[in-house]
Amino acid sequence: MTTINAQKSPKIAVIGLGYVGLPLAVEFAKHYPVAGFDIKQPRIDELNSCKDSTLETEEQELKMCITRENPLPKSGAKGLFVTTNLKDLADANVYIVTVPTPTDKNNRPDLTPLVKASETVGKVLKEGDIVIYESTVYPGATEEDCVPVLEKVSGMTMNEGFFVGYSPERINPGDKLHTVTKIKKVTSGSTPEAAAVVNGLYLSIIEAGTHLAPSIKVAEAAKVIENSQRDINIAFVNELARIFNRMGIDTLDVLEAASTKWNFLPFKPGLVGGHCIGVDPYYLAQKAQEVGYNPEIILAGRRLNDNMGAYVASEAVKLLIRNDCHVKNAKVLVLGITFKENCPDIRNSRVIDIIKELQEYGCAVEIADPWASPEEVMHEYGLPMIHSTNSIEKNNYQAVVAAVGHNEFKALDPRTWLTKNGIVYDVKGIYDRKISDGRL
Repeated sequence: MTTINAQKSPKIAVIGLGYVGLPLAVEFAKHYPVAGFDIKQPRIDELNSCKDSTLETEEQELKMCITRENPLPKSGAKGLFVTTNLKDLADANVYIVTVPTPTDKNNRPDLTPLVKASETVGKVLKEGDIVIYESTVYPGATEEDCVPVLEKVSGMTMNEGFFVGYSPERINPGDKLHTVTKIKKVTSGSTPEAAAVVNGLYLSIIEAGTHLAPSIKVAEAAKVIENSQRDINIAFVNELARIFNRMGIDTLDVLEAASTKWNFLPFKPGLVGGHCIGVDPYYLAQKAQEVGYNPEIILAGRRLNDNMGAYVASEAVKLLIRNDCHVKNAKVLVLGITFKENCPDIRNSRVIDIIKELQEYGCAVEIADPWASPEEVMHEYGLPMIHSTNSIEKNNYQAVVAAVGHNEFKALDPRTWLTKNGIVYDVKGIYDRKISDGRL
């Protein structure tokens, strides 16, 4: 029987150094030799200068663990070596894949990054090594989509030559309280022995502990329903907001009253974007359809949440009309472009839906966001952006749409940017009702 190399001295390679991979690599590097691999040289250069544009890892923490010499070949070494060179991973015996799993323009799961990462690992995989996937997928993807790639490229067979594990990421971008070591980790493996090694490896760094799932498919399913459940709950509250708006009732007042019951779930209405909640339900939905089941509630929640941007835009336009403001060529300032507050991540931000819909109405839209990178926003959406709130011109806009609840926005009065009869639409409920003309 093949011996698992990592049982005695783990040597870890992390594939993908983004929001998930980097914090994980840093934590492992405090105890083990780690090589972090990314295909983007600018990202490697940035990390070697101890900077992290995702703001998930502090500069001081990077200074303590980043090393310019690869620790993998050395016995008893530790630290993090970052690289774009595949050869630098050859001495690893644990490969952890943390690449994105997006959807395409038709909301179908796109496993391209996962397949390419599997091809990369397969080229350096050795007998007795373990490959652990953290990327969110549908149940069965690891064994049905990734393992065949590993087997083809490496020339070995799972559980004979190499082993596989699955431990889904639970990173919450921008959250400095629930960091990687503070969140309980679900683990699994392709054999009981592999599962024990995977579980022990994570248990050595995760303060909150681990939960060993009985199979890889169970672990995959657990992850994908975490975010699907949140998506459905938010969709329900978004629907309530639309109903209560027609009835002239403040939704946040209703939720505050309902929250006085001990078992009421305090979800709030809003846009649902990001790389998890707005994406993962489509992975589960596709797998459900493949096995002959039409997931009505999951897809209904997705449809409702995906349409919230258009709804916000139409409500803002109605307020403009009521205030005798011309809609065509109306200058609208949208506060925020990231997918959530106090975070620079613009991936799958649904604020763009509001912007596009307002542009369809003929409005001239400007964006302000102190957290987002203007270069990234231009590259991703082709839109210019005001990076500093100090640069926003006063008495210049017919409408301000507060789309993201950054702390910087909460501290300001958006009415100072409005022309006479201008309106404020508060998507996130960050302002007092005396300030807002409308909100979800």
